[in-house]
Amino acid sequence: MDLLQQDVASQLDIDAPMLSKIENGERNAKREHVSLLSKILKLPEEDLLSLWLADKIYNIIKDQSVAIKALSVTEKELTLNAKKLGNK
Repeated sequence: MDLLQQDVASQLDIDAPMLSKIENGERNAKREHVSLLSKILKLPEEDLLSLWLADKIYNIIKDQSVAIKALSVTEKELTLNAKKLGNK
């Protein structure tokens, strides 16, 4: 798929320099950009949202010595919550 950065930026309603910063990890994409990007690139929205959310979590905890432990606790809590809601 041949997409120009300017065209993608326009569809996301941002300018090309902002898209470049997002691509280079200098800025974070907004949630609504992820949804639009999934449509533009014809990729599953869930996959892109998972990557987007993982990146946000990583940036919050990356410098914490207990990051792995915190993720483990969080995973257990999310699993329990999903079971309670019937979302195994």
